[in-house]
Amino acid sequence: MIKIITIIGARPQFIKAAVVSRYILENCSSAIKEIIVHTGQHYDANMSDIFFEQMDIPKPDYFLNVNGLSHGAMTGQMLEKIEAVLINEKPDWVLVYGDTNSTLAGALAAKKLHIKLAHVEAGLRSFNMAMPEEINRILTDRISDILFCPTDQAIANLKSEGYQNISATILKSGDVMQDAALYYSTKSQKPELSVSENFVLCTIHRAENTDNLDRLKSIFAALSEISKLHQVVLPLHPRTKNIVIKNNIIIDNENIKIIDPVGYLEMIHLLKNCQFVMTDSGGLQKEAFFFGKLCLTLRDETEWVELVENSFNIIVGSNREKIINGAEKLQTLNPKFEKNLYGQGKTGENIVNAIINYKN
Repeated sequence: MIKIITIIGARPQFIKAAVVSRYILENCSSAIKEIIVHTGQHYDANMSDIFFEQMDIPKPDYFLNVNGLSHGAMTGQMLEKIEAVLINEKPDWVLVYGDTNSTLAGALAAKKLHIKLAHVEAGLRSFNMAMPEEINRILTDRISDILFCPTDQAIANLKSEGYQNISATILKSGDVMQDAALYYSTKSQKPELSVSENFVLCTIHRAENTDNLDRLKSIFAALSEISKLHQVVLPLHPRTKNIVIKNNIIIDNENIKIIDPVGYLEMIHLLKNCQFVMTDSGGLQKEAFFFGKLCLTLRDETEWVELVENSFNIIVGSNREKIINGAEKLQTLNPKFEKNLYGQGKTGENIVNAIINYKN
């Protein structure tokens, strides 16, 4: 039997890991034993526990409780605690997702103990080294044994960096978030809130926006203008909400509805029913596409360039005028959402079979 340790820490990773975990439980439980390790990177009891209940998968076997620290301290503590788990469990593989500090810590711990490493969402690049996520994904890719790439562009990025000369298996797996969207779409749940039929869904969480008051104020000024035409529903993380309140950024505008973060199934309901999406989240950009919604990206670049190239997504950064103009431009776009950019919902199966059939 193959023993896999899956490292998760951020809420989007719960959803991604759920795809693979569910496939293992339903199809490969006699061939694979999976042990889930939650680092605690993004932890709130209410917000984290509900994800596992909604995903209908087992809760983590280990909870490391590492959060609220600087990047260096967080990564260092995770590395130490993950290493202890790996020594105790002696897995054949470590599976990591995305680009968080949890991802990098899990990758480093695995390779220093000579354990095979698989990276889901490999090959993504923003080409912005000021982003901690970019550093994490580049370093994780470099030491992985299997690189599961969601898109052709991700594979092209790796080839341009010389990965054909590196001993690693590069596979186009498709995107785990596509699998999740297909599976959980029918299970969506309406949040307990009253919204108009013409609402815009907005999320803001990246440090480049929340920790830069000029950017944050500019985004909220644009939201104030957009709210004259559309109600804006804004699920806001407590940390970001505190920054907004502390700096008097919240606008006295009843058409901007600030709510607590919602679970994944509630978020799907909001996605299915909104007019369009505004976000600095990488995952939500794709989810908007999965549910046939156009998106304004509140960043200066995106890893999901195919969304921009195919006119599903407009990058507007934090500039007030660009955001307002982008919202107006969205009304003129009518792309075909049937385009296959991220696979056909077979990503979990592809990942598990590649690990089972791996030959070094």
